[in-house]
Amino acid sequence: MVERLKRMGVRLVQKVSSAPAFARVAPHVIPALDRAVHRVTRGRVLLSAQLLPGVVLTATGARSGVPRRTPLACMPEEGQGSWVLVGSNFGRPGHPAWSANLLAHPDAEINWKGQDIPVTAHLLAGEERAAAWKELLRFWPPYSTYQGRVDREIRVFRIVRR
Repeated sequence: MVERLKRMGVRLVQKVSSAPAFARVAPHVIPALDRAVHRVTRGRVLLSAQLLPGVVLTATGARSGVPRRTPLACMPEEGQGSWVLVGSNFGRPGHPAWSANLLAHPDAEINWKGQDIPVTAHLLAGEERAAAWKELLRFWPPYSTYQGRVDREIRVFRIVRR
């Protein structure tokens, strides 16, 4: 019964997160809540990760050179010590700032389940991106809706432990 309710909850969140109104509101609300809860719990809880795995990425600003902390959904690659990050920007037109930061400075850090881990990011392209995208759509189907809303190709990164 509990598992059934959880699946229904995930489907509801997927439907809501595919709505255009969500794309307008979520970028202003979800990261701020995530950062606050993560800070208060000293890295033990990431609010959005209750439905979808998440990390807090600390990357050097592309222009500023200042460390930037961004809570992000991720797809862990079990047994590989890597994660896939998606620059969907909630289906909004521009690439998210964190993705430009990783392009400029691929060495970064993530906080995964309360543990700080140094990582290096690789932008995926070609067949490697296509394979990851296929897995991402299985993992979180709303990414397809996000891609359908924008003219740009959504950036997909694999981050690996350094």
